[in-house]
Order: sequence, then structure tokens, then C-alpha cells
Amino acid sequence: MTEITHHSQVWTYRTPKARLLLWGGWLALVALFVWCWQIMTRDTIWFFVADAPRQAADIGSRMLPPRWSYMSELWLPLWDTINIATLGTIGGVIMAVPVAFMAARNTTPSARILRPIALFIIVASRSINSLIWALLLVAIIGPGLLAGIVAIALRSIGFVGKLLYEAIEETDARQIEAIEATGASGPQVLSYGIVPQIMPAFWGISVFRWDINIRESTILGLVGAGGIGLKLQASLNTLAWSQVSVILLLILATVVLSEWVSARMRHAII
Repeated sequence: MTEITHHSQVWTYRTPKARLLLWGGWLALVALFVWCWQIMTRDTIWFFVADAPRQAADIGSRMLPPRWSYMSELWLPLWDTINIATLGTIGGVIMAVPVAFMAARNTTPSARILRPIALFIIVASRSINSLIWALLLVAIIGPGLLAGIVAIALRSIGFVGKLLYEAIEETDARQIEAIEATGASGPQVLSYGIVPQIMPAFWGISVFRWDINIRESTILGLVGAGGIGLKLQASLNTLAWSQVSVILLLILATVVLSEWVSARMRHAII
């Protein structure tokens, strides 16, 4: 009789080569972290770092109690901030809609020319922070609310355009084909086949962007673009910490309120 032997193998989660590569990857990651840390802390004065808790406690003690009488001077700048966010959002959405339709594969008139241009506009808008837009616009058109509104609008194009063109590309092609089968023209297909499908996403994106712009517009005054940031900058320059605490609390309350309004509106729309 022939004897049959079975050779069993011990199963392992990773092969020795895979474990070696894993440990090598972790070692490279640690080395990269140490190298980056050395570059980042090359000019750090560690005495100031060690003294930071005492300085923070000192500033915190000066911020209390808040100077509530200063609140009366903040209502108009706060209204300006809300207007900057609202008008900037409206302007950004108006400019983002045609960009989104040009960027979407299923609606672009030219995939070789217009679509790359639209994608470049979206990337450029998202790459530059609203504070940098405000700095550039203050230098171009001067300080004031207009610079802040345009900065918020330019920043919003990329956000709204990207999410909207993705929503356009995800539309149900069967509904569009059914409308095309009736002999509808291009604008009719757009109006009855695509727009109704993306309207909930459009309103949700717009409200969400408005909520973000409320937060971003509060600091545009630091570079002269109007709003409550101007009061914050003036209070910081004069070391009026009790006024700074009032401004920060008002900004916090405004952001919380805008978040609540945004959530309620998105829930009602979607």
C-alpha cells in the first residue's frame, strides 16, 4: 500500500516579505515625521513656548468680565457681516451654475475646451482662501464691504460648482432619455430632465455654503474687507481684551445660529 502524507502549512496574516515592507513603511513614516518636526521647530524659541500657558492665563483674565456695554457698537458691523456672507453666496451661486454645467460630462457643450476651463475655474477658486481673495481685492478695489462680498463670491464658485457638477453627472439617464424620446429640444431636456433632479442638491449646497460663508466673513475685516472683523482688529490693536471677549462671544452665537438655520433649511429642502 502506498502511504499518503499530508503536509500542513501554518497560515499567517502576512508573509515575511509583507511584514518587512510594513515595518519599513512605518520606519520611513517616523523618519519623515522627525525630519518635518525639525524643520518646523528650527526657529522656535522654546522659552516662549514654555511661557505660553502663563501668557494665555493672563490674557484670559483680562478678557473677563466681558464689556457688555460695547455690544451696542457691534450690531451694525454684524449686520454687514451677514450681508457680506449672503450677497457673496448669491453671487457665487449665480456664477457657479454655468460653470457646473460646463464641467459636467453629460451637459458640457465642449469636453475638450469648455470642460477643462470650467474645471480650472473650480480648482482655482477652491485653492485660494477667502482671506487671500479679500487681500487681493482690497488692494484692487479698496477696503470696504464690496471687497468682502466679491471675495466670498469668488471663493464660493469652486465649492458650489464642484458639488453641483457632481450632482449633474449623477442624474438618472433614463429620465433624460425618456424626455429625448419625445422629440424635446436641448433646452427642454435640460429644463425637464436635469434641472428637476438636481434642484434639491442645488438648494442644499447653496444653504450649506451660506453657513460656511457666515464663518469666513467674520474674519475678512482683519484685512479691511468690512464686517465685524474690523471691530475685532481694532480691539486687538488697542489690547481691549474685554471688548475682544464680547466680539468672540457674538461671533460664536452668530455661527451657532447660522448652523441651526442652515440645518433646518436643508432638512426642509431635502
